[in-house]
Amino acid sequence: MMQSPPRSGITSAIMAALLFGASTPLAKLAISAADPVLVAGLLYLGSGFGLAVLRAIRSSTGIGQKETPVSRKDVPWLAGAILAGGVAGPIFLLLGLMTTPASAASLMLNLEAVATAVIAWIVFRENVDKRIFFGFVLILVGGIVLSLPHGQTFAISPGVILIVAACLCWGIDNNLTRRISGSDPSQIAMWKGLVAGMVNTGIALALGGQLPTVGIVFGAAVIGFFGYGLSLVLFVRALRDLGTARTGAYFSIAPFAGAALAFAVGQGQFDWRFCAAGILMLAGVWLHVTERHEHSHVHEPMEHEHLHVHDEHHQHGHQADDPPGEPHAHSHRHQRLSHSHPHYPDTHHRHEH
Repeated sequence: MMQSPPRSGITSAIMAALLFGASTPLAKLAISAADPVLVAGLLYLGSGFGLAVLRAIRSSTGIGQKETPVSRKDVPWLAGAILAGGVAGPIFLLLGLMTTPASAASLMLNLEAVATAVIAWIVFRENVDKRIFFGFVLILVGGIVLSLPHGQTFAISPGVILIVAACLCWGIDNNLTRRISGSDPSQIAMWKGLVAGMVNTGIALALGGQLPTVGIVFGAAVIGFFGYGLSLVLFVRALRDLGTARTGAYFSIAPFAGAALAFAVGQGQFDWRFCAAGILMLAGVWLHVTERHEHSHVHEPMEHEHLHVHDEHHQHGHQADDPPGEPHAHSHRHQRLSHSHPHYPDTHHRHEH
């Protein structure tokens, strides 16, 4: 029986957070010399083309595990995720970064975890208990403290509002992506990068934007490949094992990675707002990652296809053409199963409470 969330899921979520968090202050450097919407397009084009090259190499060499490809029924969910997280989110973020210090913006991105979990709880009925909810409250209060402009009280700056809007878009994106997390993560991230990149770049050029220097284009592409492309691949893998809200909780460390890098490159101001917000957000993240969930539950019969090993939840027969070895991906059927163990809302634990 499972005693803890899969280590691979936790590792994937943390690595995704570190990569994305580091991209925020670096992206701010890029938009200082180019149109923010155009930079958003270049970031995603870098991720899309980079992953396309990696997929081509993997296909030609046979290196890596063969995942289940995106199917026709996945397309509406993927399209919605691209529109919310690949088009609207980056535009809001980069516009907000124009008037917000990178260190403050990095911590504000913790609100993505709150948006992700609230949508998962209310819309998609994922279980969120009191401990997780209280962690959301701490993160939200930290974001409010951080948003107060210098010399003013209880005022929300326009840049912060735009960053909050970006977090809401990514919360929608995360929940839609969870619906297709059983499919190939690199294919999901590749299509998001290519489509979102072309849309954002096209909008910027249509509005009169000019392509920046070759150095800025290359830099944005590299930042996008690591901070958006590889980060999303790891994030989708974490969604399989941990569910949307819990993956979002681990991903909450992204702003701290970004804030540390922002100070390292001379951006932002280290003051009482930053310290207070950091303490509140750290406490909220700690509540998220130390949560334990266990009760008796029932798995209803279902049939699907995804990468898996033969654990307690995968006791099925095989056809002659099913791939050998483990992990492997093929269509399989689950019989009704009732048991109790620590678990998280992963691919096989989306039951009512």
